[in-house]
Amino acid sequence: MNEELELLRSHTCNMQSVVIISALALCLAPSGNAGRKVFTCPSSCSCSKESIICVGSSYVPRFIPNDVSSLSIVNGTFSEIKEAMFSHMPSLQLLLLNSNALTTIRDDAFSGLPHLEYLDLRGNVFECDCRAKWLMMWLKSTNATVSDVLCAGPEEMTGKGLNDMTSLHNECISTDFIPLHSVSTESLSVDTFSHKNDVYVAIAAPNIESCMVLQWDHIEMNFRSYDNITGQSIVGCKSVIIQDQVFVIVAQLFGGSHIYKFDEDQSKFTKFQDIEVSKISKPNDIEAFQIGNDWFFIIADSSKAGLSTLYKWNDKGFYSYQSLHEWFRDTDAEFVNLDGKAHLILASRSQVPVIYQWSRSTQKFALQGEIPNMEDVVAVKTFRIKEDLYLAMTRYIGDSKVLHWTAKEFSEVQALPSRGSMILQPFSFKERYYLALGSDYTFSQIYQWDAEEKVFERFKEVYIQAPRSFTVVSTDRRDFVFASSFKGSTQIFEHIIIDLSL
Repeated sequence: MNEELELLRSHTCNMQSVVIISALALCLAPSGNAGRKVFTCPSSCSCSKESIICVGSSYVPRFIPNDVSSLSIVNGTFSEIKEAMFSHMPSLQLLLLNSNALTTIRDDAFSGLPHLEYLDLRGNVFECDCRAKWLMMWLKSTNATVSDVLCAGPEEMTGKGLNDMTSLHNECISTDFIPLHSVSTESLSVDTFSHKNDVYVAIAAPNIESCMVLQWDHIEMNFRSYDNITGQSIVGCKSVIIQDQVFVIVAQLFGGSHIYKFDEDQSKFTKFQDIEVSKISKPNDIEAFQIGNDWFFIIADSSKAGLSTLYKWNDKGFYSYQSLHEWFRDTDAEFVNLDGKAHLILASRSQVPVIYQWSRSTQKFALQGEIPNMEDVVAVKTFRIKEDLYLAMTRYIGDSKVLHWTAKEFSEVQALPSRGSMILQPFSFKERYYLALGSDYTFSQIYQWDAEEKVFERFKEVYIQAPRSFTVVSTDRRDFVFASSFKGSTQIFEHIIIDLSL
């Protein structure tokens, strides 16, 4: 009897253990419906096993069976489709979004729809500006059939089909000039040169009697001090590279002017020669250029009794070669190629700019003519926009001018109001053309070229105290503008590209 009771007790305990373990297993076992919300057709929709049709909805249904292949949302009130908005419906083949209030479709809006065959976007009010860039590109690449996407704006795009557009790139890319840092010294000019894969900047700083040489640091990604050429009242530092030799021409108001050469062994600039300056009293500008195989530079003299002088390289140094334009207080010299012939343009405070042409027979410059109706020009700069040649003529008071070379003469194409302007500097970055108009009394203006109107439009204001030059320096796929200042620190701006579609 006792043995039977013990056997019964043992069997009962074993059964209880089995029940407990089974119950625990049921609790821990994954359920086909666990974590899954039961689909309920939204009140504004009608649903079947494979399709959902919504009218007047303000949202996209979030919990939808995986086997739904057709979704229609019409006459809705939502204005944009966000990234991956339908990715929870991977089986979707037909997507109708017509007659909603859609203005924008964000990047990757239709990602996660590998089986999409047809998309209807008719009856919406798309803004075909930068916000439509991704959609335009997606329309070109998708295998799905898409209805016509008509633009409701901007005004110039109204009624056009986004499907037919080839690019919105220009409209979606903007630029800016952002302050990077400054060099804590006043300056009159900035020049740049490259040597053995390094980029250098030479800054004429008369207040510290120095021609400062900076070098771009490829590791730290900034400009660092490299060398310092000392002098007396330095007004210009101009680099010339001849047969892989680097020279810097240093023009001074006192103590004569000199040429320095880069010494590879000492990694610094040392004096190479004194410049014959018996005819130069007040140097104002240095222009270096090459004609054929010969190297020249000219110093524009702005004194009343001055004589702008041309110097030529003879393999041993530069020597005085030709005197030009006596008694006219020249403020700037610019070398330019006109119709295949070398020319010099000299700007003066006492008469209109004059043009000299290089004579192959005499190997000298001869006076050719003048640029009329342009009195009191303090600086002249040449630039090209594609194949067209232009002049930027700076006037301190009145209007600075942009002239175009056509039919053997320069003709005015645009006037820019000037107020205390000493420099109107053209420069460009990758097919973007700018003019920087300095001012001693107010903000300096940066203008950008409008290719359709063929004029410069005001682009940005920058504050620089008494700017004297704007110099482009490009390195390591970055673009900078050095702005020299006669009364403040030399400013460095970086030119950046902004993608407005992001």
